[in-house]
Amino acid sequence: MAALSEIETYEHDVVIIGAGGAGLRAAIECSARGLRTGLVCKSLLGKAHTVMAEGGIAAALANVDRRDHWKIHFRDTMRGGKFLNDWRMAELHAQQAPDRVRELEEWGAVFDRTKDGLISQRNFGGHRYPRLAHVGDRTGLEMIRTLQDHGIHRGIRVYMECTALDLLKDGDRIAGVFGYWRDTGRFVLFRAPAVILATGGAGKCWRITSNSWEYTGDGYAMAYLAGAELMDLEFTQFHPTGMVWPPSVRGTLVTEGVRGDGGVLKDNRGERFMFRYISPRFAPETAADEAEAERWLRGEAGARRPPELLTRDEVARAITAEVRAGRGSPHGGVFLDIASRRPADFIKRKLPSMYHQFKELAEVDITAEPMEVGPTLHYFMGGLRVHADSQMTSVPGLFAAGECAAGLHGANRLGGNSLSDLVVFGRLAGVGAAEYVRSLAATPAVDPEQVDSCRRRATAPLNREAGKNPFVIHEELQVAMEANCGIVRVEDELLRGLQEIERLKRDAAEAKAHASSQFNPGWHEALDLRNLLIVAEAVTRAALLRRESRGAHTRLDYEGERDECLKYNVVVRRGVDGAMDVRQVARPAPPPHLAAIASAKIEDLERDLELEGKRA
Repeated sequence: MAALSEIETYEHDVVIIGAGGAGLRAAIECSARGLRTGLVCKSLLGKAHTVMAEGGIAAALANVDRRDHWKIHFRDTMRGGKFLNDWRMAELHAQQAPDRVRELEEWGAVFDRTKDGLISQRNFGGHRYPRLAHVGDRTGLEMIRTLQDHGIHRGIRVYMECTALDLLKDGDRIAGVFGYWRDTGRFVLFRAPAVILATGGAGKCWRITSNSWEYTGDGYAMAYLAGAELMDLEFTQFHPTGMVWPPSVRGTLVTEGVRGDGGVLKDNRGERFMFRYISPRFAPETAADEAEAERWLRGEAGARRPPELLTRDEVARAITAEVRAGRGSPHGGVFLDIASRRPADFIKRKLPSMYHQFKELAEVDITAEPMEVGPTLHYFMGGLRVHADSQMTSVPGLFAAGECAAGLHGANRLGGNSLSDLVVFGRLAGVGAAEYVRSLAATPAVDPEQVDSCRRRATAPLNREAGKNPFVIHEELQVAMEANCGIVRVEDELLRGLQEIERLKRDAAEAKAHASSQFNPGWHEALDLRNLLIVAEAVTRAALLRRESRGAHTRLDYEGERDECLKYNVVVRRGVDGAMDVRQVARPAPPPHLAAIASAKIEDLERDLELEGKRA
C-alpha cells in the first residue's frame, strides 16, 4: 500500500469540482465567506460547458415587458416541468434570478441593451414574456468571462486539467477527493470537509449530443458510489435544434434564440408544420395561425406565442414525427428558416455565432438559406437529490449545483433557466458549504486504505496484459442508448438496453489502456467508462419505472400523464453487492401560496399582480 505522503496533497475547507457557471459562482461565494477554496476542472479554465449556452439567462427583470414578475416566471417553470419540479427550488430560482443577473452586470457582464439602456431580453420557448437577458448568442461565454474575471482576484486555487476520480469519506461524512493530473497521470489528493459537485450532465452516453467530451457523468457516479441519491434521471432533454450536417458536427447546438428572434420550422415542402402539433391541453397560450404568431413577435398585448416556442420536448417530438412521416430534410432533420423573415444585418447582429458556425462548419449562409436541424441530447433535468436551500445531498458535506443537481426543472427545462440556475444555486451551494464547514467540531480524516483502493482501481486498465478497447466500449454504449433509450421509449427496448449495459459493464471491467499513464487518452477513456455506465443504467432503469409520458420522457407504450406517477424516481446503491435500486418517492405537498400561483389562469394572475402594483 502506497503511503499517503507519496501522493501530492492539498488541503482546503471546500473543493469545488467543475469550473462552469455553477462551480465558479460557488467558489466566489465560498471564498467571500472566508473558506480556503479549491476549484478542480477536468479541462482548462474557460472551457466549461456553460460557454455553449447561447440564447440567454432567464430572469423576470421586466425590462422589455413591464408585466413580467417572478410569480409568472415561477408559473412558467412549473408548467414547463409538468409540475414535477421541487416547489421550493422553483420559487428560489424565480425570486433570486433577477438579483443574480444584476450582480453579473455589476461584475462587468456586457449585456445587450434596450433603447432605454436597460438589459435587453428576448423571447424563448415556454416563457410568457421576453425574459432572457442576452449577449447576442454568446451569453454563456460572457457569463464565464465575467465570473472568471471576478473570481480570479478572490484567492481561489484552480487545478486545471485535473480529473476527480472518487470521493473520500470518514464514516458517513465527506473527507476529500482523489484524482489525477491528465497530462502526467500522477495522482493527487484533496483533503476537504466539504465538496461541491458542479460537473454538469452525461450527454456522452449518447451518440448524437450537443455535449463535449467532458460530459461523462463524473459527479453523478462519484456521488452515487459515495451513497448519495440520484433523482429523476429519466428526464433527459433532447434539444429540438442541433446541426444534422455534416456528420462531423452532428448534434452541435443551434440556439433557441434563432426561433426566439423569429425563425420558423418548415418541412421539405416548405410548410410551417408546428401549427399541426399544438395541444390545447398543454399549450393553451399558443397561437393557432401565423397572423396571431406575428402579433406576438411584435409584442402586442394579449397575443399568443408562436408554436416554435413551445417547450423543447414538444418541439423535439414534432420534428421527430415529421422526419418519420417522410417530410424531413435531405440529411434527416427539418428546416429552420430565419433568412426569409429577418434582414441579413439583423441576423448577423443578433446571432453572430450561429452565422459563423453554419458558414464555417456547413458552408451554409443562414442569412440567405435555411438551416437543417434535428433533436440532439442536450441536458439532464435529473441529477443529485439536494436540499433546496443549502444544496446539500444526503451525504453530509457533499453539495451539488447546476445541471448536476435535480429538482428545479422537473420533467422538462425551459430554455434560459439553465444559466440562471447556475448562478442562483451555485451561490446557495457556497452558502450551504460555508455554514456546514463552520458547524463542524472536528475535520474529517482521510483513510489511507480508501486512497489505496482508488489508486489500484485507476491503474488496473494500465496493468492488464490484454483487454477490451475502451473507445469501442464507449461507442457501443452510445449506439445502445441511442437505439433503446432515445427521444421515445418502450419497455422492450429499455429492457434490451439494460441487457446491453450489463454486457458492456463486463467488457469495461476488462478494458485495457496501452502505454503509460502520461498523455494517454485511452486511459482517460477507460476511467470514464465506469461513470458512463452507471449513469446509463440509472437513466434506463428510471425510464423503465416511469410508466407514463411526462415532459422530456416519452413512453410510446404509456402515452399521456398519469396522476399516480407524479412522484420522484430515486436511484440509490443498495446491499453488500452494490446493486442499483430505483424506487418511487412521494412528493411533498406544495405550499398553498405556490400551488395557487402555479395553477392560476394567466389572466387572473396578471390582473392580481397589476392590482398589487397599483396598491404599492
